Amino acid sequence: MSPLQISLYCRLSLVFFFTSFLFFLDIFTAAIVAETCPHGNGTEVNQSEAGTESGKTDSVCDWTDLLAYGQTLFMVGLLLGSLVGGALSDRYGKRPVLLVCVCLHAFCGLVPAVFPQPIVFLAVRCVTGVCCCCINICSFSLAVEWSLPSSRLWPPAFLPFCFSLGTMGGAPLAWMSLTWTQLHLSLSLPQILCLPLYLWIPESPRWLLLKRRMDVLERYRSNSPADKQCLDLLLDSAWSDLQKASEAGEEPTPGGHAPGDISNRTVLLRLFIMSYLSVASALTYYGICMNISSFGVGVYSAQFFSGLSEAPCLLVPLVRLGRRPISMLALFLSGASCFLSLLLSRYNGAPVLVMSLALLGKLCILAAFFISILYSIELFPTVVRQRCVSLVNLCFRLGCLANSLVPAHPNGTISLAAMVVYSSGPIIGSALCLLLPETSGVPLPDTVQDCERQPPPPSISALWRRRKLVSSQSRKPETLPAEKGDTHTTLI
Repeated sequence: MSPLQISLYCRLSLVFFFTSFLFFLDIFTAAIVAETCPHGNGTEVNQSEAGTESGKTDSVCDWTDLLAYGQTLFMVGLLLGSLVGGALSDRYGKRPVLLVCVCLHAFCGLVPAVFPQPIVFLAVRCVTGVCCCCINICSFSLAVEWSLPSSRLWPPAFLPFCFSLGTMGGAPLAWMSLTWTQLHLSLSLPQILCLPLYLWIPESPRWLLLKRRMDVLERYRSNSPADKQCLDLLLDSAWSDLQKASEAGEEPTPGGHAPGDISNRTVLLRLFIMSYLSVASALTYYGICMNISSFGVGVYSAQFFSGLSEAPCLLVPLVRLGRRPISMLALFLSGASCFLSLLLSRYNGAPVLVMSLALLGKLCILAAFFISILYSIELFPTVVRQRCVSLVNLCFRLGCLANSLVPAHPNGTISLAAMVVYSSGPIIGSALCLLLPETSGVPLPDTVQDCERQPPPPSISALWRRRKLVSSQSRKPETLPAEKGDTHTTLI
């Protein structure tokens, strides 16, 4: 990799490491309040302890019932971020939007420590969700656009891996925090100290090319010979894609449909399936993440192992199964694991085993989710790709919001209805993947007609015939043309 690529990936990994600190803040605040306010007596948070000279005190325990709305407002922020994040990054660039959101995200953790007020806390949770979603959009776009086409599957695997490391790192910090103020300071100060490092994040070469910012591109080229070679390859690929997109947008389409029309039957089917997969993934992943304390294991240890369970996702790009088979396998395993976890929890199974099965389901649904990021890009034609991917992302955020609105079970466990949704959703999605074509190693479709010309998904009988043909060919000896006096013509 070139120095600019290494610099970008290292800094984005740090961004994702710290993003997880505030992502699961609601879980940690609930645990802190449960420990410090067991009887609702009102543990006072002194303003002088938070760094102010005022003698006024505020009681966090007086409004603990409002903490439950923090998760809902955070999900609302994620939804709002998905609506504005892409438009802002397209207009102003991914780098400035990322820098602003990272700074806001860091200080959002500091504000509740200084001003422990319910309205302030809930507003900050919503702003944190907006920043978190914009950080995801800009980071994934930068990482993918700075990667060559042959290695574009690695950023969607590497960045969630750094997020899972942050989940593991945030759990002990929260465990060592004894008060509300210490919790927010311990999760925000490390982010604030690392803010200067992000100033060296480079801008997307594709965006610079679109905006004709050739001066910045030349500065990147002159950084080193390796950077010049990398940029030449990236810009050649970007220029080729832009030319294809412009040609596809000018190409007339038969049937009276506009080039950017998504009412085509093939596009609508793919849009429905990918939107369903997004909703099912959101419900299962965040349902397990936000209810990790319901498995009968300590909150902090459960959160640590929750992050640890996601680490194997980094190995998914090494599995050469194609987008469709690996999505089906991951979705089915996720649903089956959640279903077994449900059965064991209903029959008083060991809490560690119940949690392990649930975390296996979370690992599989995470693998299916980041595979679907590339799968969505490869399924839709260039002329409507951005619109379709935005709709799929919107469905994912709606699934997150719907999950946060599910009422908690009275005894603190995950309800039967919720676990049925977590287990059945991925299994149904696995079956729906049978209607999608394989896109690994296939050129990106530029028009709706390109999608319709793609080979349909093979039937089970065709797969069985192909397997028998390959098996018979592997057993058949290969022969060479016989030459005079040559009696050894068979290769064993």
